[in-house]
Amino acid sequence: MKTQVIAVPPVPRALGLAGVVPFLFLSGLSWFQGPYQAPSQFALMAYGVVILTFVGALHWAFAMIAEGLSERERVRHYLWSVVPALLGWVALLLPPVTTLILLLAGFWSHYLLDRKLVARATLPRWYLPLRLGLTLTVSLALLLALDAALV
Repeated sequence: MKTQVIAVPPVPRALGLAGVVPFLFLSGLSWFQGPYQAPSQFALMAYGVVILTFVGALHWAFAMIAEGLSERERVRHYLWSVVPALLGWVALLLPPVTTLILLLAGFWSHYLLDRKLVARATLPRWYLPLRLGLTLTVSLALLLALDAALV
């Protein structure tokens, strides 16, 4: 069976790739011992919270406009859309190792809910492949930072 490659439109692709640059840069900085380690680690976690909040907000928009959802499903997506922001806010109040683990869990939970949403609603075919690639890249950066925090 031949796998079909789905082309992501240039603007969402470019913005998505630009969005992972701070993750990669800051996770790399988190490996350098010295006065910049803690600030770069916090900057990474804060950026992670911002981006997790952003992807959560997508479900608010999907709940408003996606075709094929029942009213009950719309309510679930409205409710879910605020969970990433709350999770991220609480995560920033915790030790860095816990924060990084919660961010990883948040991004993967969101991706799994995206998969369910795509199965039920009419969304662009490129959305889920883009989200998977970005989630994998963000996860790599967070895992690298987690590894640095454990050293």
